Amino acid sequence: MPAIPCGVSIMNTNESSENYLETILILSRRLPVVRSVDIANELGFKKPSVSIAMKNLRSRQHITVTDAGFIYLTESGRAIAEMIYERHELLSAWLAKLGVPPDTAAEDACRIEHVISPESFAAIKRHVEATGENR
Repeated sequence: MPAIPCGVSIMNTNESSENYLETILILSRRLPVVRSVDIANELGFKKPSVSIAMKNLRSRQHITVTDAGFIYLTESGRAIAEMIYERHELLSAWLAKLGVPPDTAAEDACRIEHVISPESFAAIKRHVEATGENR
């Protein structure tokens, strides 16, 4: 499922960067290698927009790009991507469990995942785990 641009982040990255990192993570689990064209296709963006974003992520040392154009997450990029992906998955599932239609739950989770504080997310996660709402 493609990441949907939304909100502002607290992780010294912006929401757009977080969405790109999350998308690279998701694609890397599906594809043998990730290229800019794969990201553009996944998000429905034009290749020049993705190229600019990749340059930005590379300058922040969140990704590396090989001479062949293969994109890999660095340690910092992977940490951000996994954090956003975990938030998205937990919040989507929790909202759906509360009766929110799955598409709406996923869209809302995408907005929330970028702006929720680490403390609030941890509290929600503890609640979901303690009540078994993640099953």
